[in-house]
Amino acid sequence: MSSGEKPAYTGTMKLHYDVNASDFSKAGVVSGEVKKLLKVKRGVPAEVVRNVAIAMYEAEINMVIHANGGHIDIEITEKEITIIFADKGPGIPDIAKAQQAGFSTACENIRSLGFGAGMGIPNMKKYADFLDIKSEVGVGTTVTMKIFL
Repeated sequence: MSSGEKPAYTGTMKLHYDVNASDFSKAGVVSGEVKKLLKVKRGVPAEVVRNVAIAMYEAEINMVIHANGGHIDIEITEKEITIIFADKGPGIPDIAKAQQAGFSTACENIRSLGFGAGMGIPNMKKYADFLDIKSEVGVGTTVTMKIFL
């Protein structure tokens, strides 16, 4: 290790964040914090950090737009990063349709803010190594992602 280089944190790290509904001023804050943590404290390669940040941002924004907020639980080990987004929103009636690029149920007001282009779930699939979506209409949605290190 060269002088000035910090050793990467090892071991398991667990994090929990609450996401407020319709609070666009804080949308993306959690993914930004996790991005910094992975770079600085864990020494995760830049490409992996980028993938985590993009996949997390998309899910976090979906929680703000569609799901009345929720919470995010993250477990970082030496082998993988597991991120679970859980909400008590309206649920997703057709998960297969929601995974199609360009499909969106965002209202015009949300679209005018630059959100709701229908690339959230497709980007989650693209940048996560594993994606599982469980949803029940009227109950909520749980999205589980894994990114391997």
